[in-house]
Amino acid sequence: MDLGDCYRLLGLRSGASFADIKASYRRLAQQYHPDINPDDNKAKDKFIALTEAYKLLLTLVLPEETGTHSSRVSTSGRDEDKTPVTTVTSQQAGKPKPPNLSEIEERLKWKTYEQLQRFLQERRFPQAIALAEALADRMSTDAEVRQWLAIAYQIWGRALISENQLLKARIYLKKALKTDPHNKSLWDEVQRDFLRLEQIF
Repeated sequence: MDLGDCYRLLGLRSGASFADIKASYRRLAQQYHPDINPDDNKAKDKFIALTEAYKLLLTLVLPEETGTHSSRVSTSGRDEDKTPVTTVTSQQAGKPKPPNLSEIEERLKWKTYEQLQRFLQERRFPQAIALAEALADRMSTDAEVRQWLAIAYQIWGRALISENQLLKARIYLKKALKTDPHNKSLWDEVQRDFLRLEQIF
């Protein structure tokens, strides 16, 4: 899937802002979600494709786009999410990074964390993993984000053991350890999960 396909799947023009990508994904994901269309394989396939497209775009949308968009909101004092961006490029040409970028990234991080928690509680593990991986790609140096991804891998691995998908479970448990190798409590938990696996084998 190339970048153009991702934008088309989400019903967006190439170069859409981070906020537009997120809003479009939310709307379409609700429409095609397997829980809403339990017996519709086409809807399920569409949902998976949408999630993959969203994950890819999330990792590729430049932070400057997010910062630029949010700085428009803060300077005007009102939400302008639906206002087309016309002069942003020329205004930002001499500024490689807006001054409030780290604050925007922090907000993005915690909003994503809340969504990740919802996905995990609802046992929507593929969506949780896609979301956590996209955030980890975007914030590759953030130890907390790496920990969230590792825990998401471990929770899915544990669920796969319960579903008797043992080989797949082993893969995700190993991913958990590799993602956050210095987390002792996670290491202990995963070792217990491996013991369960051995007993089943």
